Amino acid sequence: MAVIIDSSGRLHHDQDRGLALLCPHCSVLAHITPISVPDFNQVQLHKPSHVGIVYRCEACNAPIFLKFPVKLYAGSRIELSPSFVELERPREKFSFTHLPEEAEALFKEALACFSTGCYVAFAAMCRRTAQSAFADLGENAKLALYDQLNDVRRMAEIEDRTFVVVKQVIFGSDSDPKPNLPRLDAYQAGVLLEVMKDMLYQAYVRRGRLQQAMMVRRYFAEETGNKVTPLEKARS
Repeated sequence: MAVIIDSSGRLHHDQDRGLALLCPHCSVLAHITPISVPDFNQVQLHKPSHVGIVYRCEACNAPIFLKFPVKLYAGSRIELSPSFVELERPREKFSFTHLPEEAEALFKEALACFSTGCYVAFAAMCRRTAQSAFADLGENAKLALYDQLNDVRRMAEIEDRTFVVVKQVIFGSDSDPKPNLPRLDAYQAGVLLEVMKDMLYQAYVRRGRLQQAMMVRRYFAEETGNKVTPLEKARS
């Protein structure tokens, strides 16, 4: 698949009509079209190892910035690698309604780290989030969440290597001045993200929603019980 900037400054991309990605602004999987290509003469003069191209999201019209490695400088063309880097990525979403304030703040930072591809920082913030939750919920809840992690492993069929990394991040200790955090690849970071979401959902969101639903049920039951029907009034 060729990606070429010609001497007139036009971008040629074999997959141009089918080029689509998840927009970081509207979170829609949409086709993108180039709207700003670097000047051919300037790029030929300075010969950078990467060039940036601005695309337009056809769903929301927002600009999307992609960075391409340069493969070849020729007399009448600049050939780019088809493997680009997204400079902005969609933010991960999570319902924070029932989380304690500290756990919410920490996990929001974790999601921000994940969205920018800073996976070591993401792992560190996941560990801090987990430790905050364990301190809030107590030792018994921590043991229950450990069992839950094993259930997730069985249900999602997480392979041993990735499971060890996830377990080390969530249940590791920061008592050491230099905590031993593993380096995660993109897949392992994605698995850790889903495990953290599930753990926080089970520990806080699900419980909070159930408690809220029970309160509503109790309120309506009490309201119904306090009402006296016309027939009961006549009998009295």
